[in-house]
Amino acid sequence: MNERKDATMGTAEPTAGGHRTDPATEAFVAHRNLLFTVAYEMLGSAADAEDALQETWLRWVKVDLGQVSDQRAYLVRIVTRRALDRLRTMKRRKEEYVGSWLPEPLLTTPDVAEDVELAESVSMALMLVLETLSPTERAVFVLREVFTVGYDEIAAAVGKTPATVRQIAHRARRHVDARRPREAVSPGQARAAVASFQRALETRDLQGLLDVLAPEVVLVSDGGGVKQAVPRPVIGADKVARMIVGGLGKAQVALTSEPTVVNGNPALLLRVDGEIDGVIAVQVEDARIAGIYYVRNPRKLTRIASETPLTLK
Repeated sequence: MNERKDATMGTAEPTAGGHRTDPATEAFVAHRNLLFTVAYEMLGSAADAEDALQETWLRWVKVDLGQVSDQRAYLVRIVTRRALDRLRTMKRRKEEYVGSWLPEPLLTTPDVAEDVELAESVSMALMLVLETLSPTERAVFVLREVFTVGYDEIAAAVGKTPATVRQIAHRARRHVDARRPREAVSPGQARAAVASFQRALETRDLQGLLDVLAPEVVLVSDGGGVKQAVPRPVIGADKVARMIVGGLGKAQVALTSEPTVVNGNPALLLRVDGEIDGVIAVQVEDARIAGIYYVRNPRKLTRIASETPLTLK
């Protein structure tokens, strides 16, 4: 038979020249990238987002499609509920996490970087801001501000009244706006800043780092208790630059870096003695780096070998 099994759904998916699949499978496949994006933006974890998709599929196949007027909206509602359940249970895991917690970085397709709204919504900087929201606030913000879902539909997804959802959305938007980057920079400006940072990093140029870092730059590193990382954020250009140069000097390792695109934004993939050591994502403001997010936890580096498609539609 000319078909293959899809690991997420556990059912046959059509291939060229093969048989057509059932309507439930076709609808799920058509919206899968959207559902993953919703779950990932809510959870900050690709592994948990995939689990939420699996649970969404198991719920979806039991639905009477004849009673569903808008399949996309219905699927978004299911995945939101599943992600919201997981978000609440993840709180304990994060409280027990060793050191700082950063979102799981994703190697993304070129179209993600080209979509300014999508690239900002999945940026490390904004994802960290979303971590400061309550689970319900985060779900409401993501659905309303990122995916422009109507208040009535959000209310059905989170189990609140539309009036309450409006209040939550206003509160979450105000909270995020107070903490998000002041102004968006062009992809070219971001790439230029990352390139300057890369040159200074590889040559261990203290002044070069000071030139590209914003005065109040914040460095956050995530080793997950597996790899060494600073236990708390380091703040200030001088402290960050001296820590980087000093740490490289003490380590006595061969460090190389290569430009990449993580979560729709310019980033660096770092190798130590030829082995992948981690990913550095940045936040750029006024052509200087205001945030450095260094993910070293090996369990969070499984999505940097192949591109993950994301979409708002």
